[in-house]
Amino acid sequence: MSRIGTALRRPWIVPFYFLAFGFLAFRLPNYVGLDPSKSTAATRLDVPFYYPLLVAHIFFGSVAFVTAAIQVWPKLRNKYPKLHRVSGRIYVFGGALPAGIAILTITPLLTHGPGQKVGNAILGLLWLITTITGFRRARQGRIVEHREWMLRSFALCFSILASRFWLGPAILWLEPEVFTMGVDGPAAVQDQVSTLTSWVPWVVNLLIAEFFINRARYKKLGEQAAKRKAAQARAVASETADVTPTEATLVPDAKTPLLDARPSPDPVA
Repeated sequence: MSRIGTALRRPWIVPFYFLAFGFLAFRLPNYVGLDPSKSTAATRLDVPFYYPLLVAHIFFGSVAFVTAAIQVWPKLRNKYPKLHRVSGRIYVFGGALPAGIAILTITPLLTHGPGQKVGNAILGLLWLITTITGFRRARQGRIVEHREWMLRSFALCFSILASRFWLGPAILWLEPEVFTMGVDGPAAVQDQVSTLTSWVPWVVNLLIAEFFINRARYKKLGEQAAKRKAAQARAVASETADVTPTEATLVPDAKTPLLDARPSPDPVA
């Protein structure tokens, strides 16, 4: 199938790649120069290792972002299996694992309250767990389970992109003066916004991933049931065809009178 045909069958592909790489092009340059003043995320200048770990999380997360985008490209496994395997290993060991460890290290030092800290901690832990489990399933040859776990991992990976989508509604709901007056709201409201965007994106992404995983499972179960039904029908047809005409004639028909085996009497003279 051509690229145009693939895009028509999966209309999410083009917008997804546009948003994903547009997000990286917009956010990543702020951290290339390692200047904390250009950071779009809150920093802790009083903690020397905070900003380096934040930058490490962002750069490793960008690697995970790009390789995950390669992984979700349709038919990559069939057409370019080597690229699929290599990009998958890079995603695990050069992206998700170091990025997850980095964010877990600085999570206790986040600045917008316990809600943000707990949300990011659970996100980081789930990202590590789903990624490691998916990699192990691939090593064990359990490919279906590998795909399911990696889909969960990708959903968590792209939650950073989804958080930018949820940020606008969260601010509009909790902090509308940002749009009307161009000023920041009180710190408590900022904490609420950060809490919402630390939970909602990855929870919603995981629910969407589970929907597709279960839909694929039910589809496979339906296909297996249809195959069993077809096999049973073929077996019945085969048994019927195996009955030979000779065997069929040995069974008397109820409508056909039986011949009398007794000798007929002599005719009267």
